[in-house]
Amino acid sequence: MRGWSFPVGRILGVDVRIHTFFLLLLGASISYASIDGATGTRGFALWLLLLLAVVVREVARAVAAVWFGLDVRALLLLPTGGLMTYATPEATERASTTAMQKRMAVIGPIANIGFGLLLAALALSFAPQLNLLARPWITPTHLLRAAVWVNVLLGAVNLLPASPLDGGRVFRGEFSKARGVIQGAKAAAGIGQMIAFALIVAGVLLPSIWLVMIGSFVLIGAHMEDQGLLLQNDVEAVRMRDVMLTEYSTLSASDTLEDALQRSIHTLQDVFPVVRGTNLVGAVSRQGILEALQTSGNGYIQGVMTRSFQTAQPEDSLLKTLRRIMSGTGAQLVPVLEGNRIVGIITPQNLAHSMGLLNQQRRLRDQGKDDAR
Repeated sequence: MRGWSFPVGRILGVDVRIHTFFLLLLGASISYASIDGATGTRGFALWLLLLLAVVVREVARAVAAVWFGLDVRALLLLPTGGLMTYATPEATERASTTAMQKRMAVIGPIANIGFGLLLAALALSFAPQLNLLARPWITPTHLLRAAVWVNVLLGAVNLLPASPLDGGRVFRGEFSKARGVIQGAKAAAGIGQMIAFALIVAGVLLPSIWLVMIGSFVLIGAHMEDQGLLLQNDVEAVRMRDVMLTEYSTLSASDTLEDALQRSIHTLQDVFPVVRGTNLVGAVSRQGILEALQTSGNGYIQGVMTRSFQTAQPEDSLLKTLRRIMSGTGAQLVPVLEGNRIVGIITPQNLAHSMGLLNQQRRLRDQGKDDAR
């Protein structure tokens, strides 16, 4: 999802990105305006109202996250809402609980519906002749009425039990209690796809371009949730010992940078654990060694190594470890420890390679079982 988005800035310490789906919405708004006999400027204004509705929803959710003690690190804006990532592993774990998901799920729709009703009250106060119930509700020729209904409909749509909408998250949590996390996620994704098809069909029959667009976004989101679920199930079954590198080089904290660079020439390893005796004390990358030599000349590894990194146990779930890393400050190296002894390492460079080989190994094993039958 991040790869299909672009940054808009850092607001109050939160990195905000907008999904490129909004560009599709912009084109649809301008095209709809020309079909409706309005100017492209009004189409752009309608698009801004759609974006404003999403911003209202996500600001409310961000305020609620702060209220609940969840430190938000980044926010990705989507046409149907947004996705938050958190700054600490503890916040990520708290946000993933069923109780917290319920709380966060109702805040967005309430904010949109409440803001829509507030706009309706203001409109009727200052322009009592305005008919808010006239069709079409969302049109560039009547922007004030559109502002009301965009918020109300966005709130209502997010209450549907369709993953990845808010209602879908609540449904998934409740279903997971009885059938398990995997079955709950599968059910939410499946219902999301059915509701998406229903919205698209309704949009074609009415006709309503907005129902078609909403249905399309929900369908794409439900499909991505379903595919993400399949990947998650595969990764959940993988342990750190399955993909860790067991043949690797270490550096000593007392090694000089020139000696470390010479040793790094003879290995494809990009990141090295740094030890003092038998104890792990840090990590350093080949690039970090080069940059230190270029800027400061020769020195010692302990002066340039990072002391902030995550560790794991051989039996830890790969998915759990990745979540912990991504919700923290990130890491170039994850040492795998048995007690205080390093038994393996994980780096971004080796992970994709190891996962690919592991999947091929599983396919060959499954093929052998099928042939034996």
